[in-house]
Amino acid sequence: MNKNNLLIQLFMIITVCLLIISGCSNSDKQQETFDQFSNLLSNQKYDQLYGLLSTESKRTITKEEFVEKYTNIYSGIEAEDISVSRIEKEHEENVIPFSINMNTVAGEVSSSSYQLPLVKEEKEWKITWNESLIFPTMKPGDKVKVRTIKASRGSILDRNGHPIAKDGEIKTVGINPEVFDKSNREGKIKELATILDINEERIVKKLEQNKNPKYFVPIVDMMPDNEILNTLQDRGADGIFINNKTSRTYINHKAFGRLLGYVGSITAEELEKNKEKGYSTTSLIGKAGLEQVYEDTLRGFDGVEIYIVRDQEKVETIASKEPQHGENITLTIDSNLQSIIYDEMNEEKGSAAAVHPKTGEVLALVSSPSYNSNRYTTYVTNEEQQSREESDFADEVNRFSKLYSPGSVFKLVTATAGLERGTIDPEKQISINGRSWQKDSSWGNYSITRVNTQSSVNLKDAVKYSDNIYFAMSALDLGSDTLISGAKKFGIGEPLEMGYPLGDSQVSNSESIKSDILLADSGYGQGEVLVTTLNMALAYSALSNDGNIMAPSLLQEENQNIKIWKESAIASAHLSTLQRAFTAVINEEGGTANDAKISGITLAGKTGTAEIKASQVDENGTENGWFIATDLETAKISLAVVLEDVKERGGSHATLPIIKNTLSDYLK
Repeated sequence: MNKNNLLIQLFMIITVCLLIISGCSNSDKQQETFDQFSNLLSNQKYDQLYGLLSTESKRTITKEEFVEKYTNIYSGIEAEDISVSRIEKEHEENVIPFSINMNTVAGEVSSSSYQLPLVKEEKEWKITWNESLIFPTMKPGDKVKVRTIKASRGSILDRNGHPIAKDGEIKTVGINPEVFDKSNREGKIKELATILDINEERIVKKLEQNKNPKYFVPIVDMMPDNEILNTLQDRGADGIFINNKTSRTYINHKAFGRLLGYVGSITAEELEKNKEKGYSTTSLIGKAGLEQVYEDTLRGFDGVEIYIVRDQEKVETIASKEPQHGENITLTIDSNLQSIIYDEMNEEKGSAAAVHPKTGEVLALVSSPSYNSNRYTTYVTNEEQQSREESDFADEVNRFSKLYSPGSVFKLVTATAGLERGTIDPEKQISINGRSWQKDSSWGNYSITRVNTQSSVNLKDAVKYSDNIYFAMSALDLGSDTLISGAKKFGIGEPLEMGYPLGDSQVSNSESIKSDILLADSGYGQGEVLVTTLNMALAYSALSNDGNIMAPSLLQEENQNIKIWKESAIASAHLSTLQRAFTAVINEEGGTANDAKISGITLAGKTGTAEIKASQVDENGTENGWFIATDLETAKISLAVVLEDVKERGGSHATLPIIKNTLSDYLK
């Protein structure tokens, strides 16, 4: 080989090596640029990412525009956990294939169609940027949109499947300022305020807050059957319009307000408390009643679509998530019965509860006065607000979950415990002289009084005439522990699980009854005994159900589990004795509830008057009146009612028409 050939071969080898070295160097530098791109995009550091762009790319988009574009798109789709990975596959020179995975409001978005074009500038590799680096199919001028697909909230149904809370349609009364302001603006504001029964300032404020005279300004929402709408029809020439709106709607009756509750816009505090549950600042959430108790069941999860818009048309869906609608719940409540009871209570302060003795189904839970839940999705008139203020906002108290002193309706518990213990002989006549009695002189000035004057009474008489002295004596014979355990056989003093939080009943403030006076008072339902109306409706249901008390339930479910909660609360040996005694209260002349007798229907029950006093010698206290009745023949209902402050209204007799009229309707 001559010298020239040798030199040529050597030159070629050196050239190849230099090319290899140069190629390796370029590849490393390109990888370095990609790694920077990956890191900055993953951490959403868009201002630093802009620094990787080529000079030509920077001529097409400013740093501010670049940062704003990425920020708006990625924050709009709620991009998180962005992962950028190089893909090893054939590719054009100076182009790096890669993929992006990210979590978004519409779920996971993943694409392996990305390509990162690079150009060398002064020994550095820069990115030739365009919109396809945001999403592969994007072009200049495209926009990324996010559409919420609304989920419906589950409905609340009564026992017959009728919706008493659902997503429905309401009407919005509003103004088009461009037309409204043309003539007689002040006159129309005054007229509209009068028709809607709101203050003029409310309308003026909403109009002033609007910045575009062409925009519809909503003033109030109302139910579609509101007669006011008829007055405002066809007022478009005056700039007054009525639009449709989707909203939560409720059965149009006050009987259900405290039970159903309502939904409202989520607060910052609620959002923080539920931050792991997928709520947003625009979410609605249950604020009270069943809407709040069953929020997790009723609420839906909105669906989302992320898509690309080009020339005002959707060209591609990037990701989508279908809405997850809320679940319906079906109650055991009889909505017709609930309405009847509420109407009979005439918005007097009080509570009522009804159960089915054979199944434990809660047929009614009434708090009076209550509210129409639709007011929270529509508006409150001046008249209604004034009425609420005059009642000291009495409708804000949930009385069916409230604890009351039961008074004489507790005598069923004492009588049952006495019969079981053997301290009460039902036929034995007990001599009682006068209307007051005390155990001995250790009671000082305190004595127990009764309303009847019989010189001797047996159990039936004592129940029929509601003899406090008889039951005070019986409680002392029983003793503290036996009376408390006897109450627990009826579920009093134990948690009451029924699908809605209620106050916890009790016989005493501690595990025992500390004194003879307190024990004697407890025997006829005074002292420290506290119950809900549901507690007592369940207790009396034992008279209609072979002495058993069924587990209460508020929700109807498939394969409903009907079970006994308190078996033999009344032993079979004593059931007929107690049925005769508590039937006499209603069916026999002289019984305290004889005015509630219904021809053809056999009811057992009891009246009760609970004194609410600051002390045992206080003569200026108030009284709550009770009446409970259960039908013995059909065993369809046990109903308890308590009214507050009946001292000047006939005491417990104020409750008799409520139950008589309700059961006359329900049982016939």
